[in-house]
Amino acid sequence: MKRTIYFRFWITSMLCLGLLAAACAAPAPTTGDAETSGPAPDAESNMDDGGSELIVIAIAEDTTSLDPARAFETLPSIIHKATYQTLVTFPADSVEAVIPALAESWEISDDGTVYTFTLNSEATFSNGDPVTADDVVFSFDRLKNLTGNPSFLADTITSVEASDAATAVVTLTQPDPSILAKMVFGAFSIVNQSEVETNGGSSAADAADTDSAEEWFNGTSAGSGPYVLESWEPGIETVLVRNENYWGEPAFTERIIFRNIPEAATQKIQLEAGDIDIAFDLSTDQVPSLESNPDVTVFQGLSDTLVFLKGNQDPEIGGPASDPLVMQAVRYALDYEGIRLLAGGETVTPASMLPVGFLGAYEPNSGIARDVDKAAELLAEAGYSDGVALDLAYPDFTFAGINFGTYAQKVQADLNEAGFNVTLAPAEFSVALEAYRQGTEPFGLWLWLPDYRDSLDYVEFLPDGVVGTRVNWTEENADETILAMRDALKVETDDAVRSGMFEEMQDYLMELGPFAPLMQPGLQIGLRSDVDGFVYNPQWRVDVSLLNK
Repeated sequence: MKRTIYFRFWITSMLCLGLLAAACAAPAPTTGDAETSGPAPDAESNMDDGGSELIVIAIAEDTTSLDPARAFETLPSIIHKATYQTLVTFPADSVEAVIPALAESWEISDDGTVYTFTLNSEATFSNGDPVTADDVVFSFDRLKNLTGNPSFLADTITSVEASDAATAVVTLTQPDPSILAKMVFGAFSIVNQSEVETNGGSSAADAADTDSAEEWFNGTSAGSGPYVLESWEPGIETVLVRNENYWGEPAFTERIIFRNIPEAATQKIQLEAGDIDIAFDLSTDQVPSLESNPDVTVFQGLSDTLVFLKGNQDPEIGGPASDPLVMQAVRYALDYEGIRLLAGGETVTPASMLPVGFLGAYEPNSGIARDVDKAAELLAEAGYSDGVALDLAYPDFTFAGINFGTYAQKVQADLNEAGFNVTLAPAEFSVALEAYRQGTEPFGLWLWLPDYRDSLDYVEFLPDGVVGTRVNWTEENADETILAMRDALKVETDDAVRSGMFEEMQDYLMELGPFAPLMQPGLQIGLRSDVDGFVYNPQWRVDVSLLNK
């Protein structure tokens, strides 16, 4: 007997709890007195009016690629939500349920390893071609075989087959409690096989060496979403235009421009002047004055982003940072309350490497408390009684309105007070990102946004996970305790059991891990008061097809 799921598949492990609910379920931007901007406009009535011509969004650009099978950053997730579609998705205002997108229904085998998706027969790509199961097979195989940054999300997929034009069968190597949540991520976007292959794309086993479609993807799109990509000028702007052949409800606004404006001050000035319609990277100290401006509304909530320090576990690269005692000293030396106040707003301090609100996560501010003397004792125990020098690498990048350099200076001051000698080593974003991904930074300050809405995404911080690999934490230098914990977490499906296991993971990382969580920042997003239909979703931030003026 198979379980047939129509319209909704509840994933209890992804429930928005506690503080995260403010970000997950907020239906509209709010001002200081919690007035809402009203419901999203009705699609049919909006189109009768012709909709809006243009909405301009300011954001600190982090795009390195617009190829869905290669992109792994914040802005591309917004763009891909608009230009492509996945088999399944979330409601606009929450991440509590997986609902149909290109797939109108799906079935799961009793052993949880075979998913059979039935495609919506009306779905078409922007050029008019029908979306078929062959396109699904091509898209998933290309994701796996490119071995790009998001390819690990498909690790449990052993095969994808088209049993007929409307039916795609996905077979897993083992039960994966998070597979549907993973499929919401833009890396699983269904692309037009014919167009992509014509422009150098490949899904073959050697795609990592033979696929040459990335440059083409960076200038156009081949999806079935409500928008198409018109242009991307790296570091300047990205332009989307309404897909006039969209098979669903048309987008409200004809044209969306994402303008790269890294500085919070500049975003604020342009928002108040009406030069932009939405500012994604405001700082908390800008909120009071904006709340008194009748032309602006402000959305505030808690992000699901982790900002953290990491120590490379390869002694030849990490040096002192590869020593668990040194990293434990780092965790005791940090002034968590000072860091939280520096970020401001809704910011909290997670206990470990699992954000507040996820299954099994501890309550905020319940982790290690600052103890400078303890940090100094740990350094002495590690053989550094006279102090230890560390270079702190970080990207010159703004998130939630504050440049990473500000956080780096605070970390430097905190650690130096405990006997460290920290030198700041900033780099341009793309340069720093490459070093981070290649695992060549000895000691670094970075952030992690979950790729999918399940605590299992944070197993990537364990040995041989995506982040574990970036700090060279491997099976060869990890102990059996954490390896067994990692392997058990990957296959456990009972949420009550999983919750306890994730608590054990956090306990281990607080004592012996190569990371130090700094904060889970709040969000401040400013909107012109005539912008309607804004809904924050932590998976893709905003669905621009709902925006209207």
